[in-house]
Amino acid sequence: MADLRIHGHGEATVSQLALFTTCGLIWRPMLTGGNPCIGGKMPKNHVKAVACAFLLSGAGWMAVAAQAGKAAYPAMAPLDKYLIADETTEIALARSAAPPSISDGAEVMVLGRDGYKTAAKGTNGFLCIVERSWAQTDDQAEFWNPQMRAPNCFNAQAARSFVPYYLMKTRLVLAGKSRSEVVQDMARALDKKELPALEPGAMAYMMSKQQYLNDRGKSWHPHAMFFYSGDLTKSWAANDPASPVMVANDPEQRVTTLFVIADKWSDGTVAPPNMP
Repeated sequence: MADLRIHGHGEATVSQLALFTTCGLIWRPMLTGGNPCIGGKMPKNHVKAVACAFLLSGAGWMAVAAQAGKAAYPAMAPLDKYLIADETTEIALARSAAPPSISDGAEVMVLGRDGYKTAAKGTNGFLCIVERSWAQTDDQAEFWNPQMRAPNCFNAQAARSFVPYYLMKTRLVLAGKSRSEVVQDMARALDKKELPALEPGAMAYMMSKQQYLNDRGKSWHPHAMFFYSGDLTKSWAANDPASPVMVANDPEQRVTTLFVIADKWSDGTVAPPNMP
């Protein structure tokens, strides 16, 4: 397995966070996954960017990119553009989120017209899934980007307590709900405790060389994500100048994600150190 390490913000490889989204989320947490990435926001005086997943280089570029994104993806594209026609291809892409020692024994879910369904049963408690662009928070310009493919491999705790949020959000999107309606319905579900509380130890791998997290960040960096309830940014002094802790807060899912950058992709090949 690739060595994992915390990356300081002063280093070139994390000088431009664009999830984040999703993570993701992308991103949602940092990569869209958010997933990005998946969802939250980084302090503008430090990273000057949205962190649902991806590193950007400045507020000026962000404004241009946001407008371009809104112009390019003003509404949901035809559903077929978000689907992967061949189920075997989607299973392989989902498993590429983590090294084979993890993903080979994982359950895999694939996206269909009515939501996600189990395509392969697992044996080790992990769940691999390819998130689509709506894993990001509502304010992300590429919320409807049909090119986004964010493979995640969640551990058992995250599969039970983090993934249900995304699966419910997906069902609302496929039912034709507007972005504002999705946000309202998800907030209501959290308030009424219709979704499980986040379990301690919830985490995920996003180490696929094939991931497409947004139009600029593309595959970004291989990384692992650790999920915590609430906004812990201040208590961790995360994203402060010279702090080695990189996090994204997702106010919609009410989760803070800690990112740990890896130096290798899930297939063992070395990741370039100076990616976007």
